[in-house]
Amino acid sequence: MKRRAALASLGSLSLGVSTPILEKGEVLQAPYSVKKTSLKTDILVVGGGTAGVIAAIQAGRAGRKTILVENGSQLGGTTTTGGVAFPGIFFAWGKQVISGIGWELVQAAVAMNDDQLPNFSIPHGKNHPRHQVRLNGQLYAMLIEEKCVEAGVQLRFYETPTKVTPQKNGWLVQTMGKGVIAEISCNQLIDCTGNAFVTSMAGFPVLREAETQPGSLMFQIGGYDFKSLDLKLIQARYQEAIQKGELVKTDFRNNIAGVLRSAGDNISHVMGADSTTSETHTVANLKGRKALLDTLRFLRSLPGLEKTKLIDMQNETAVRETFRIDGHYKITHADYVTGKMFDDSVSYSYYPIDVHDENGVVPDHLNEGIVPTVPLRALVPKNSRNFLVAGRCVSSDRLANSALRVQASCMGMGQAAGATAVLASLQNKSPLEVSIKEIKQLIEEHGGIVPTFV
Repeated sequence: MKRRAALASLGSLSLGVSTPILEKGEVLQAPYSVKKTSLKTDILVVGGGTAGVIAAIQAGRAGRKTILVENGSQLGGTTTTGGVAFPGIFFAWGKQVISGIGWELVQAAVAMNDDQLPNFSIPHGKNHPRHQVRLNGQLYAMLIEEKCVEAGVQLRFYETPTKVTPQKNGWLVQTMGKGVIAEISCNQLIDCTGNAFVTSMAGFPVLREAETQPGSLMFQIGGYDFKSLDLKLIQARYQEAIQKGELVKTDFRNNIAGVLRSAGDNISHVMGADSTTSETHTVANLKGRKALLDTLRFLRSLPGLEKTKLIDMQNETAVRETFRIDGHYKITHADYVTGKMFDDSVSYSYYPIDVHDENGVVPDHLNEGIVPTVPLRALVPKNSRNFLVAGRCVSSDRLANSALRVQASCMGMGQAAGATAVLASLQNKSPLEVSIKEIKQLIEEHGGIVPTFV
């Protein structure tokens, strides 16, 4: 008995040593476990960027149960997190060609920030940015989040798909996030990842160029008077720094005067920027930030630029091009520049051919009166059912995609995909089985503009 009491006493002493002293209100618990949950929805949208937000709002407003999965912390993609907060182009040749939910949200952001819309009645000529709408990106992020919630869309941030499995009447998508693994069963699946990530996980072939366009790290600098600068001296020193290997010519299109004139903005070029995986996107972010930091140090060594400062910088490098789907139809460059009208055209696009490379970019503008269109077949991977895409991973060749990828066009595609998914879900059909007439009617009911033969 004495031995047993002694052992018990040692045990209690040992417990006292290993157990922390708790403050008032603290409770010691076992390590938390990953929560597993199962969800069921009519429509699942993966990717809360430019196209995905519009697709989800359209589906929610049309009365279908909708979940939107986004692996970041906010909605808006390129417009918000990427910082390219000047969506366009909504008007072509003096007439609006892209409207609907996307245009509604853009107008709301402009109004709430007391900004001004461009005068779309004045032709932009060879300077198409005149018709892009400058937004407060972070305000826009909050507004589109509010509109998703109002539409009944369930938002799931910080989650990414890990497995996509076909079911008898839809799809089962497994996602993983912070402390959670979710299995989401849906009838219609929309891939708005921009990288055709879900399409690839579902087993459908995807397309990619051997060398993709550079990305851009958006930023703003200040602390200098541009008009007083000796640009010849600055350019000479810049070329010297490039020759010495201190700076890289392609980082800012070999145009240091342009960096200073625009005070940053959309002039960075991150060669090979790829957002497909966390590893490749990490590399893109590291390259973009290093280039900017090295250039800031260089600028501060020059006369008149000693007080140059970084005013703002986006959290990540925005990416222009990765994967595209192999759809039932591939939009070609010829289709785009001739404004081909398809029997199943569901949205318009309007932007110059805009391929960036190591030398910069020289936009190839459309001939007067040309307004390209997007057929539904380009939003559906070959051999798929109950599956759509919207955004830059639309089935298209490289030249056509360089114009289709911009925000207004992606908004139009997003609304078309959302409307198609709604009708397919209601009618127990696959997207290409839905009447184009009914799709267009639903889009128009929600303010969208649809292509029509004239």
